[in-house]
Amino acid sequence: MHTDLPASSDYSHILLQSSGLLDVRAPLEFSQGALPNAVNHPLLNDQERRQVGIHYKTHGQSQAVQLGHKLVSGDIKQQRIQAWIDFAKRHKQAYLYCLRGGLRSKISQQWLHAAGVDITRVQGGYKSLRRHLIKTLEQAGENFNFILIGGLTGCRKTILIQALDNGIDLEAAACHRGSSFGAHARPQHSQINFENQLAIDLLTAKKSHQALIAMEDESRFIGSVNIPKNIFSKMRISPLVVIEQNFAERARQLLKEYIINMEKEFNSLYQDRDAAFTAFSDYLISSLNRIQKRLGTGRWQVLSKIMQQALQSHKHSRNTGAHLDWITLLLKDYYDPMYHAQLEKRRQYIIFRGHYDDCYQFLTGMI
Repeated sequence: MHTDLPASSDYSHILLQSSGLLDVRAPLEFSQGALPNAVNHPLLNDQERRQVGIHYKTHGQSQAVQLGHKLVSGDIKQQRIQAWIDFAKRHKQAYLYCLRGGLRSKISQQWLHAAGVDITRVQGGYKSLRRHLIKTLEQAGENFNFILIGGLTGCRKTILIQALDNGIDLEAAACHRGSSFGAHARPQHSQINFENQLAIDLLTAKKSHQALIAMEDESRFIGSVNIPKNIFSKMRISPLVVIEQNFAERARQLLKEYIINMEKEFNSLYQDRDAAFTAFSDYLISSLNRIQKRLGTGRWQVLSKIMQQALQSHKHSRNTGAHLDWITLLLKDYYDPMYHAQLEKRRQYIIFRGHYDDCYQFLTGMI
């Protein structure tokens, strides 16, 4: 086995500059935690990895490696090498890694080299990349100052974050919009994957010499993931800019987010439009049911009836505007009172209030 094939431990560069990351861990390992721009083309599948692992414990490394070569040989070996070659052709500055940068990535790298393709191996593998990202999160409070963007539901906080050069979109990292109706058609990111994306966003900001980071005024939990404690603690004492948008504009914004955009998301996942609409309807109904206790039985029943009527009108006549009836009530009776109470507790941190455009001008003047 070649020992002089290229390897790197410049983890920030790998995470920010690579065109792609080739993850040769088993699918189960990949599902438990992965990097945003990584693609999983395993050397060993889950069953093969389990067999080799048992053999390693009972017979030692040498025989375990022999078993691995036996399991991955012939057509199976060629198929896996071809998948790596195809990946390398699409990503000219790619890196390759396994869990700890050991035998699996070295063997994969050697097989690629024998096929005429060289990819740099990550020293220490995924574990070292993950440690680097965790350290980035731990040092975030020391390396950055935060300014938060708040406002009532539907005032386009996330859109403003995305428009700023120094903005970090926590909801995008979480794949969840944070509210009761904040889920997307695709599953939410795991805690590990959320942390990995957030850390990469912070590394990007550091590389751009951004000392002040703009983020949305989130609660600790965004769906099922939580913001790291040290970052959230600093957020709670950071200055706050509040967007003030009129009620009708906010209702139309929620119509766009909850209805128009979400229906598109479900349509992209299902070939059958009826199945897509059923999944979309289930998303709305389950989101409302989730807050039944906080709404109270009476308000929940009213909202549920109006939502069902809107869904029928939407399905049969494509009238999305019918949803404004329940969205308006949800804002008036649920979201607005709740956020007004939360904002009152943060009053001392507010440094600016204004319409979306005014807030944008104020924040860009601080960069």
